[in-house]
Amino acid sequence: MDVRTLFTTFGIIFLAELGDKTQLATFAFATDTQSPLAVFLGSAGALVLTSFLAVIFGSAVSRMVPGNYVRIAAGALFIVMGLWMLLSPAGKQC
Repeated sequence: MDVRTLFTTFGIIFLAELGDKTQLATFAFATDTQSPLAVFLGSAGALVLTSFLAVIFGSAVSRMVPGNYVRIAAGALFIVMGLWMLLSPAGKQC
């Protein structure tokens, strides 16, 4: 295992998730329950599963598409989604 990749991935994902809607939803669930352990286990399990799926699909895609193209497409998608959110009228349903 590449320890540098492990710590880099941890740091980037940790910083990206701070204040994310997933963290805020988990926060909200924790305020409404008498079982914070259940909220932790549920949210941790969901994050592990989504990360697992991302690694599996990312590995498969990397065999067909160069990584540079994937990064460019992901960046473009983030920009398009951000512009869409900024420019769409408030309350408009998709």
